[in-house]
Formats: sequence, C-alpha cells, structure tokens
Amino acid sequence: MSHHPILFLGGSGAIGHRSAKALRAAHPDIPLLIGGRDLTKAQQAAQEIGGAEGVVIDIAADDLGLGDRHVSAVAIFYMDHALAGLRFAQNRKVPHLSISSGVFEIAPQIARFIHNPGAAPIVLGYEWLVGATTVGVLHLAEAFARISDIRIDALVDDQDGGGPTVAKDFEHLNKMLPSALTRRDGNFIWREAEDAKVTFLALDGTPIQGTGFSSIDVAGLAAATEAPNVQFNLGSGVSSSRRAGRSLSTEILIEMMGKDHEERSLHTRHALVHPSGAAALTGLSVAMLLERLLGLDGQPPTPAGLYFPYQLIKAGAYLERLSKEGGELIEMQVQLD
Repeated sequence: MSHHPILFLGGSGAIGHRSAKALRAAHPDIPLLIGGRDLTKAQQAAQEIGGAEGVVIDIAADDLGLGDRHVSAVAIFYMDHALAGLRFAQNRKVPHLSISSGVFEIAPQIARFIHNPGAAPIVLGYEWLVGATTVGVLHLAEAFARISDIRIDALVDDQDGGGPTVAKDFEHLNKMLPSALTRRDGNFIWREAEDAKVTFLALDGTPIQGTGFSSIDVAGLAAATEAPNVQFNLGSGVSSSRRAGRSLSTEILIEMMGKDHEERSLHTRHALVHPSGAAALTGLSVAMLLERLLGLDGQPPTPAGLYFPYQLIKAGAYLERLSKEGGELIEMQVQLD
C-alpha cells in the first residue's frame, strides 16, 4: 500500500526527530516530510532519518506553504497556538496528532472537532509521554473490579533534556497553570501551594521531591476507570539507573488501590521504565499512534473522531515494543504506611 508522506511539524527538534526515527525503524518505506522554520535544520534532520525530505513551513498560510502537496497525516511537536496544523489537517481530511498542549488548552481543538467531526481523526496526545502512562495504567487496571485510587509519579532524569522546544513548552505550562488538576473523592480540584508538594520513591527506593502536574492523564483515567481519586506528580532528579552507574532512564511509578474480581482489597505498585529516557518513550508512542491512524499495523485506518492515545494503542503490542527497546513494566513492592 502506498502512502503520501507523513508531515512532522517540528520534526527537527529532539522529540520530533526521535519520533520520526522510531517510525522509520518500524516502517522503512513510509515517506516523511520534516517541516520547520529553518530549511537547513529540517533538511539535516531528514537526511539523518533517511527516506525523508526537509521542508520550510509557513504557519500563516492555509496550505502551510506546501501548495497542493498531499500528506497522509500531521504530527506536531510544539505548542501550535494558532492551530495551523489542525486547520490544515482538517481541510485535507487527514489525521492530526499534537503532543504539546496543556489540559487547559484543549478547548479550541475540541471546538474545531465539534464543528467538523467527520473530517478525520484527532488525537489529544498530551498525556505524559503520549500514552505511555495511561496505556500502562489501563493494562494494570484489568486486575481490578473497582479502583479507588490511582497515583502516578513521573521521574525525569535531570540530564534528560528534550531540547529547547520542550523546555519552552514546559515553561509555558508552568507559567499558565501552576495548580495541578486532580480528582479527589470524586470531585475535580486544583492542588496548589503546599497541597501540590509531594515526596515519592524512585524505582530504587530513593525519595524524590515532586509537585502536582496538570496532565490530561488525570481526566482520561478518571473517565476510563471511574476512580474517585486520581493524581499525577512530576519530579526531576537522578534516575535509578544513572544512580547505579548506568545510563539515564525515565521512570513512571504507578500505584493503584481498589478491589479485585473476588472483592478482595488490592494494592499494587509498578514502574514503567525506558533505558533511553523520555524522548525515546515518547517516540515509541507517537510511532504506534501514527501506525494505528493510517492502518500501517495491518488493520483498517482509524475513522474520524476525537481520541485519547490509550484508545488507539493496544497494551499488549505496546509492551512488546517497549521490551524490544529495553524497557519494561516492573512489579514493585507496595510501601506500607
């Protein structure tokens, strides 16, 4: 099956570049357009990826400066405040995947979907590492009949830089929304100040200072599981692997409480880790989403709709690909109070 190129807006940045490489590794023949403001950087990234072409993007133009050139999907790796990429994708009726907005910035995208729901699939890819957390949580949730508490603690190694675009995006998120969206006792609240400060244990048991983070994971997992308590916390420091003398990694600590299918109390704790850091795990998620959207996985392409990543990525396939890259979902001992 032949495909038009997939357009990577911001594909020369650290996350976009890693995502394009992940897709290229799984699908050597799929054509890619690496779009950016700097043609030299875009062309250099395209050459490194292979089978790709670098192009200059004009976000002020309805056609993004591409004229009548066809694309099969649009993936965007920076905060597109003008929704230029989304407008382009809807006009061309091709899938759209954006990973950089905050939970408080989804209203304009939802509005465009409501006004044109049948155009093409739109993925709200703002979950932590674009679905890595929620896919893992919902896989583990199968052991529960009812879930009362979900706590996610994400540890980013302080040497795991995602490039200037990622740093700028996080600066924007922290400035615009310092409070943390949380579900507590069935209500959505905003943790702030001292209430948002937490301490959690890394994979190796080291205490990490963190703070509540307004990830859309909270809203998605609350809807998917009906858990009355859901929180997401973010901390930065030395990852467990680097502390042990190995390379840096990224860690997602997942703790869940509730009842199992025999109505017995169940309390679990797991860690989802990737030995190459956050960008590599993000790239895996983006690649698998694009595969599912376009039917590159051998199944029919995804129909028009508004989706969370976890609704498109199958946990079994994800964990298998994660394992091939050296990552794993690790069962941990529950820390008793």
